[in-house]
Amino acid sequence: MTSTPPPSSSSGLDPEIAARLKRSADGLVPAIAQQYDTGEVLMLGWMDDEALHRTLTTGRCTYWSRSRREYWVKGDTSGHFQWVKSVALDCDADTLLVQVDQVGAACHTGARTCFDEDVLLKEAASADTQGADSGVPTLDQ
Repeated sequence: MTSTPPPSSSSGLDPEIAARLKRSADGLVPAIAQQYDTGEVLMLGWMDDEALHRTLTTGRCTYWSRSRREYWVKGDTSGHFQWVKSVALDCDADTLLVQVDQVGAACHTGARTCFDEDVLLKEAASADTQGADSGVPTLDQ
């Protein structure tokens, strides 16, 4: 089974934007959803040209579901809408940052974000606390 979306040749995405995008082999670009007013990272989804076009023109996040092989608009089935505030392309043109006003849970598990449950590192040691007491060697050790 492939996760490749249908060809985007019929997409209404501005050709100048489309020309700048660096896509995966499947024609997708990762899209990070972030709460616009707090900076909270909510989720990661995937967009092709058509999903990005729909997101830019409707004001609601549209993603490509790699597992269902279809477009989905966040909130259509769950009621947990993402109202788009801004969309930015990173410096390498291979990742989108979509700032949204999230209504309800962003994660399909019902959690506020997709990054709440499995924290691998809470807080890195600061330079002030590193050294012999922390078990982290300093440069002169």
